[in-house]
Amino acid sequence: MNATPAQRIEELSRRLPGGVTLVAVSKFHPVEAILSAYSAGQRVFGESRAQELAAKAPALPPDIQWHFIGHLQTNKVKTVVPLAHTIQSIDSLRLLRAVDAEAARTARTVNVLLQVHVAAEETKFGFTPDELLAIAPEAAAMTGARVTGIMGMASNTDNTARIEADFDAIRACFDALSSGAFASRPEFSVISMGMSGDWHIAVAHGSNMVRIGSDIFGERQYF
Repeated sequence: MNATPAQRIEELSRRLPGGVTLVAVSKFHPVEAILSAYSAGQRVFGESRAQELAAKAPALPPDIQWHFIGHLQTNKVKTVVPLAHTIQSIDSLRLLRAVDAEAARTARTVNVLLQVHVAAEETKFGFTPDELLAIAPEAAAMTGARVTGIMGMASNTDNTARIEADFDAIRACFDALSSGAFASRPEFSVISMGMSGDWHIAVAHGSNMVRIGSDIFGERQYF
């Protein structure tokens, strides 16, 4: 008999170290599956499509914290900003400025993570480490978009050494920013890295937020 999302949440909660936030990646899964995870105490969920988030959020309990984790186009910012607790996928200065402006226009503050690209795949989005350092002073001065940390992904490989090196590079970016442009910002505290296949490695290398989907919900069901 297959485990329910609630049972999988309970198992993950036992395995995750204290201080590590679990983002249950519910993209492509129905409301019923999210409610199962919710019944086990899960309150932080991740979505990657603006229209899917807009459809699900009104149908689910209001105390859910929605994290937007997919590539966000600037023309979808107006849809996502009113719903998201955190946008994890800020991968360009243009997008960051758009989120900051929309949050200010609607008198909101939205938490954002700066996405850093260190993986081997060129198809992944994000700032290079040097680009992050360059835009950090402007990002730190924003008030609508509240930068609370960084997000990154390791290379899609079975090479554990490469995965560990990628996570170390992401952590190094965080350390450089937290001792630089964000030194006076205690809210800059999140290192979001690690997914279903590599979260245990990520946590060992400093992650305090993991994004887990298939280990909770199984294979995706197109919404």
